[in-house]
Amino acid sequence: MAIPTQYRDRIQELKRQFEKLKPGKERLLKLLDEAEIVESVYNSNAIENSTLSLKETEKILLSMEVGRSLDIREVYEAKNLARVMEYVRAKASTENISLKLILGLHQMLLSGIDEAIAGRLRQANEYVRISSHIAPAPEHIERLLDQALVDYNSDQQSFFSDKIARFHLEFERIHPFNDGNGRIGRVLINYQLLRLNFPSVIIRNKTKSHYYAAFLDYQDDKDPKKMERIVALALIESLHKRITYLKSQKIVKVAEYAKQAGQSVNVLLNAARRQTIPAFREKGTWMIGTDS
Repeated sequence: MAIPTQYRDRIQELKRQFEKLKPGKERLLKLLDEAEIVESVYNSNAIENSTLSLKETEKILLSMEVGRSLDIREVYEAKNLARVMEYVRAKASTENISLKLILGLHQMLLSGIDEAIAGRLRQANEYVRISSHIAPAPEHIERLLDQALVDYNSDQQSFFSDKIARFHLEFERIHPFNDGNGRIGRVLINYQLLRLNFPSVIIRNKTKSHYYAAFLDYQDDKDPKKMERIVALALIESLHKRITYLKSQKIVKVAEYAKQAGQSVNVLLNAARRQTIPAFREKGTWMIGTDS
C-alpha cells in the first residue's frame, strides 16, 4: 500500500516550488548540502550506536580539537561517511545505482577501519543477525541484490519515494555486508533521490525506534507503509528547508514563532513532526521561515 495521496500531492507541489525558485541559486543550494553533511553523518552513525555527539562530529569533520579522548574507529567512521556522502553528491548525476557502485561506496566507508571486509559482500560462513532473524545466506546475496535493483528500476507504476523506501527495506533485509549495511543503505536513499533531482534527506536518530519498527513490519508482514511514510516525511522536510532558504525568509525557532503568534508550542511542534507546517530541523532544533 502506497503512502497517502496527501503526501504524494504535497511532495509534487513542493517540488514544483523548488524547481521554480532554484534557478540562479545553485550556490546557495550547494552550501545547504555541504552544511547538512555534519548532521547527516552524526545521525546515521548515531543510529548505529556511535557515541559521538553532534558537536564532536562537527569538530572531527572540521579538523578541530575535540575535548575528550575519542574511539579512533568512531573518528574514522565519521570521516569516511562524510567522504562517502560528498562522493554521492558528485556522482549521482552521472551514474545509475549498481552493484559495482554499492561495493565502491562500502570500500570507501570501511577504508582504514576493516580492510578485510571493505568493498566486498559477505562470503561463505559469514552470517549476520538482524534483530530476531538471520539475514540471507552469503551465497544468495548477489542474486538478491541484483533482483532488488531490477525491481526498483523496472517499477514504473509506484510513486518514486515508495520505490526508494521499499528498496531500502529489501537492502537491509539482505544485509549484504559484514558491517556498514545501515549507513550504506541510508546513503543509497539519497543517491536515488539525487538521481531524480530531489534534495537529500536525513533519517534522524531520535526517530530510531520508529525506523526499526518499519523493518520489523517488513520482515514479519512484508508491510512497507511505515518506511514509505518515513521517507516521504523526510523528503517533505528537506524541501521545506530549501524552499524557505530560496525565498530568503527570516528563519526562527518554532518555539519562538509560536510565542510571537500566540500559539501553543506543543501544537506547532506536533504539526512540524507531521510536516503539516513548513518546519525543518537544523542541528536537531525545529525551525520555520517567516516573512516578518
